[in-house]
Amino acid sequence: MKEQHEKHSQKQEPAQNQREQVMQHIAQAHVRFINLEFTDVVGMAKCVTIPVEQFTDCIEHGRWFDGSALEGFARIAESDMYLFPDLSTFTVLPALVRPFLSTAMRQGSDSLNDDDDVVARVICDVRTPGGEPFDGDPRAVLKRTLELAHTMGYSFCVAPELEFFLLHLNERGPSSLPHDRGGYFDLSTDLAATVRRQMTRTLQQMNIHIEASHHEVAAGQHEVDLASGDALQIADNLITAKYVLKAIAAHYDLYATFMPKPVYGINGSGLHTHQQLVHLSTGKNAFLDEQDEYGLSDIGRYFIAGQLAHARAMCAILAPLVNSYKRLVPGFEAPVYINWGRVNRQALIRVPRLSRDRSISARVELRCADPSCNPYLAFAIMLRAGLDGIQRRLTLPAPMDENIFLQEDSERIRPRTRMLPATLGEALDILREDGLIRETLGESIYEGFIDAKSIEWVDYRRQVHEWETERYLHIF
Repeated sequence: MKEQHEKHSQKQEPAQNQREQVMQHIAQAHVRFINLEFTDVVGMAKCVTIPVEQFTDCIEHGRWFDGSALEGFARIAESDMYLFPDLSTFTVLPALVRPFLSTAMRQGSDSLNDDDDVVARVICDVRTPGGEPFDGDPRAVLKRTLELAHTMGYSFCVAPELEFFLLHLNERGPSSLPHDRGGYFDLSTDLAATVRRQMTRTLQQMNIHIEASHHEVAAGQHEVDLASGDALQIADNLITAKYVLKAIAAHYDLYATFMPKPVYGINGSGLHTHQQLVHLSTGKNAFLDEQDEYGLSDIGRYFIAGQLAHARAMCAILAPLVNSYKRLVPGFEAPVYINWGRVNRQALIRVPRLSRDRSISARVELRCADPSCNPYLAFAIMLRAGLDGIQRRLTLPAPMDENIFLQEDSERIRPRTRMLPATLGEALDILREDGLIRETLGESIYEGFIDAKSIEWVDYRRQVHEWETERYLHIF
């Protein structure tokens, strides 16, 4: 009994210290309202806003909300849900972000925020009335998968590259014209450079570490690279980063869009994700073998093989919009074929060259995801597919470092390549056939996601698009 009491005290002490630190922060910053944040199945950021006076009770007992009101979140019989704050995610929202959130995110909040009010945010876990983790919470899916990795002796670190477009705003909304005419890594002096710096400063104020930012290939396209970290923390940060970037853009009368392919004929926006497994026992990079030609250990090779094996099924989660598959086409540096390599920018998985700090630089980059995905689900299935490769010791096929296409702008491909899905409908059909990905998502998430995306796909198929009328109407 004494040992059990000591263990319980050891667990309670850090949590109590964290709670005291948060309450002290609230007092010092004169916080008036707190946004309790979570996501629905498709990855849209949601929140319930409470007055600061309600926060202590919320920590103890959670905050009730109606889960049935959210897309794909819960069946009517499971509508009563509770939000429990993860205090490690607590941060005060910078002043530039608050006006945007007052109208764009809040769902059923208790109070309206004045722009001058100090508002904080905390990311929440969703629980059932009985206090159990809700299996339809995307954050819970990632936490379960990370626990599996821990039982195998690994932690999972990711570093995503968040791409987006900055567009003009007019009286009818966002314009399809990009804000600037810069190119890849251009040193520009226009407004976009100022906007990116402000975005970086604001994210850093919220303890979101940024490794770099730069102009991307297409006009109006930009990239912000998040520093590597624990997958759960990075997923939290991505959800936050997307609405922060939109808020900063709006401050400059611009519109930031994470739509994968907003403009025909130029590169789309991806979410290239660098991944590492780290040995829990030693803290060493599990992917590193300095004697290997690619710097890859057996664990790293198995991990890549697992992701290649499940790549087609993962696409529905990693590229979840009808529009996502307008990006995954030949000719725009986006992957179309299931392969891996080093110098091949068309590869699905790229293994960058080792730098001087080899323990940090050994990583694998998955390139088919786009910023419209739910990062909790995306990182969960990336990890689970890789762990499956390790568990089954899957053989990694030969790398493909040559150009996949025989001629530039040609879609003739080498016989040994398999293709990613070409449409959302095809991706959903393949997802239905992959038992491992379904098991990883859990039945609530799986059913909610399939239902939501099937409705989207059917609605798209029924539409008559402008391209069709321009192509066919005057001929037939």
